[in-house]
Amino acid sequence: QLQLMESGGGSVQPGDSLRLSCDVSGATYSRVCSGWFRQIRGKEREALATIDIIGGVTYTDSVKGRFTISQDNAKNTVFLQMNSLKPEDTAMYYCAARNIGGDCSLTAAFGWWGQGTQVTVSS
Repeated sequence: QLQLMESGGGSVQPGDSLRLSCDVSGATYSRVCSGWFRQIRGKEREALATIDIIGGVTYTDSVKGRFTISQDNAKNTVFLQMNSLKPEDTAMYYCAARNIGGDCSLTAAFGWWGQGTQVTVSS
């Protein structure tokens, strides 16, 4: 069983940057894949980026070049660095993890989720 807790969200202006953090506790070395997602109210949840236990990463096209996923396995923390933020990035951001299987694609089945952190980008 894994427990996830996001932090770092807030209200910023277009062009600003934010760094989201996700603290993971539980079966540390069973966490085989982590991901960041976002959801606009009334829309389906969108997968943004994934990272596997050895650091392999995948991004969706809408954030490629602006967002970077990374992790510190010694501290069981996953990060999402978000640069050049746009109003359309406004959403609830979630981190997620899975501890079985080898799939770490954007469509992987994530079984463990954080509570979310709100990001609002406006002028």
